[in-house]
Amino acid sequence: MKILLAGTLAGVHAQGGATWAVAQYALGLADLGHEVLVVEPSERDPAVLAYFARATAALGLAGRAALVHPDRSATGLDYCDVLAWARTSDVLINLAGVLRDEELCGPVPRRVYIDLDPGFTQLWQAVEGVDMGFSGHDRFVTVGPALGTAACTVPTCGLTWTATLPPVVLRAWPALDDAPIYGVTTVANWRSYGSITHQGVHFGQKAHSLRHLLDLPRRVPGVVFEPALAIDPGEVRDVEGLIARGWRLLDPAYVTAGPDEYREFVQQSRAEIGVAKSGYVTSRCGWFSDRSACYLASGRPVVAQDTGWRDYLPAGEGLLAFDDVAEAGDGLVEILGNYRRHAKAAREIACEIFDSRRVLSALLERVDGGP
Repeated sequence: MKILLAGTLAGVHAQGGATWAVAQYALGLADLGHEVLVVEPSERDPAVLAYFARATAALGLAGRAALVHPDRSATGLDYCDVLAWARTSDVLINLAGVLRDEELCGPVPRRVYIDLDPGFTQLWQAVEGVDMGFSGHDRFVTVGPALGTAACTVPTCGLTWTATLPPVVLRAWPALDDAPIYGVTTVANWRSYGSITHQGVHFGQKAHSLRHLLDLPRRVPGVVFEPALAIDPGEVRDVEGLIARGWRLLDPAYVTAGPDEYREFVQQSRAEIGVAKSGYVTSRCGWFSDRSACYLASGRPVVAQDTGWRDYLPAGEGLLAFDDVAEAGDGLVEILGNYRRHAKAAREIACEIFDSRRVLSALLERVDGGP
C-alpha cells in the first residue's frame, strides 16, 4: 500500500526516543514492502529544522519525510510532492492525530488515528474539552489494550478503540552481548504536561510515580541507578531527594539527544526500571512503553511498573512487573542475579511480541476491513 504516516518525528527535538517512536512505524511499514511518506506539521523553527535533517539522515528517511509548514511550504520535500502523495495514498496513519490539514488528510480513503497516550488522550477530550483531532478518522487504535473494558476507568469518547502494541524494528535494534556501560536506567520526563482529575481521581505524571520509588537504590545495593531524567533544576527538593538516595541523574539532552544517541544509551544499559506516568497506573489502561520494548529487543531485561499490562503480556523472565518499591527491588535483584537467562528471554519477548513485522501486519489487517 501507499501510506501517509503523520507523527512528531522532529518537533520534540533533541529527544531521540520521541523520534524513534515514529521511526519504528516508518521503517517497519517499509520493511513490509509498503511505500511510506512521513509528514509532520511544523513551524519554521531553526532548531527543529536542523534536528529534522540530522534525524532523517541517521534513520535513512531523507527524501521520505517532510515537515509541512503553515504557509503550505515544506522542508525535506516540496509541498506539491507531499500533496500529490496524499492524493494517491491508500491509508493515513495519524500518530496522536498530529496532522489536521484537510488538504492532505481529506483525499485519503482510510484514515487511522493511533492514540499513543491512552487515558490522557480521552480525558483531555471528554473532561478538559480539548480537541484531540478525532474528527475525520474512520478507525481508532490505541496502545492501551484495556481501554473500553471494565478494567479501565477512563471514557472512550463514544469511539471503538482497537488495541495495538508498540512496534520495534528488530534489524535496527540488535541484541548486544558486550558489557554495558551504564547500570539500571530509563529515559523519562519528570513532568511533561498537566495532570487531570476526573470524578475525584487524579491522573498524574512520572513525578508522582517516581516519588514512591525514591528508596529503590537502597533496596538493590551495589547497583548504579542512572536515569536520563529531564527535570527542571528548580525542582530542588525532588532533585536533592533523588541524589541523596543514590540516583545518579543523567541529562537526556546529552545521552539521548538524537536517534543514534538514544539507541546507544538503551543498548549500553544493563537493565531498565520502567516507570509509568501515574495516570497510566491509575487508569489500568494496559499501556506498555515503546522505550521498554527497545530495551527488550536489545537483550536488556526490564522491570516495568504495572499499568494493567501484565494481563496482556508475559511477565516472569526478561520482563517483570512491579506495583510498589519492594516489588521493583525484588524484580531487579532477580534479573541481575540471573542476568544471562533474563537477557535471552528479553530478546525472545521482543521477537515474539513486539517485532514490527508482526505488530504492523496485524494493525493493517484490523483497520483495512469494513466501510
